[in-house]
Amino acid sequence: MRNTGSIEVRKLHPLFGAEITGIDITRPLSAREFGPIRAAFEEHSVLLFRDQPMNDDQQIAFSENFGPLETTLSANPAAGTKFARQSNLDIMTGEPIPPDDMRMIYQKANYFWHSDSSFKRIPSLCSILTARICPPEGGNTEFLNMRAAWDALPPALQATIHPLVAEHALAHSRDRVQKGILSAKSLAELPPVKQRMFRDNPINGRRALYIGAHAGRILDWPEPMSKAILWELAQRAEQPEFMMSHAWREGDVIVWDNRAVLHRATYYDATKHKRLMQRTTVGGDELTVPQ
Repeated sequence: MRNTGSIEVRKLHPLFGAEITGIDITRPLSAREFGPIRAAFEEHSVLLFRDQPMNDDQQIAFSENFGPLETTLSANPAAGTKFARQSNLDIMTGEPIPPDDMRMIYQKANYFWHSDSSFKRIPSLCSILTARICPPEGGNTEFLNMRAAWDALPPALQATIHPLVAEHALAHSRDRVQKGILSAKSLAELPPVKQRMFRDNPINGRRALYIGAHAGRILDWPEPMSKAILWELAQRAEQPEFMMSHAWREGDVIVWDNRAVLHRATYYDATKHKRLMQRTTVGGDELTVPQ
């Protein structure tokens, strides 16, 4: 455990992840208070804060310390807000949504490894997820350290993928659940974008492999070769020693670096248990490649 000013930083995994204690993030933070949190974020990629129950306004205020927030587009139930709602509860009635409802089918794509907003021209910096209602079992969030995944690639493979550009689109991940699940409006809002296959941290220089479920193909490569290398990279990345799983408690807040980790949801029984998670997403500030 390391003390940084008034906060304590305890590592959660040998490679990444840290629990932050000693600070109340539900109240406004000064630049001096937030500085050690931002430094821990750059170093550890995933930050856990326990026992920090937040309402929407508090979550927005804390999230904006990292930068301007994205506005959720029409594909999400919370469209037009600063939130991406991850829940089996109807936003109007508070009752569970039937499992065959399109809103629940759409959320099945969260079970795939992905980086939030990699399907946008300027991909996101980070996401902040708050646990409002948790099921008694299941519904974990798992994280995959893509810095370690990059470092483990053979140098020849690193050199091969260094110049490559992948096409990312929300349709790529949603089509894995059900073809045509996105509306024409959603497809028009989110046309395919180009992303390079790694991202560098501008503070410490750490490089991370940049793939995930939104990456559908490599530009200018034959489709069979494109899919084969994306599959190989995914298999190389998905190693138990690169992975961390978090079992949620109500009041938990997790911040993760979308430049450096992939994440996915795990199953829970949505017909028996209620779950409500609210996510804010902090926008990035640069293109990875010219569009």
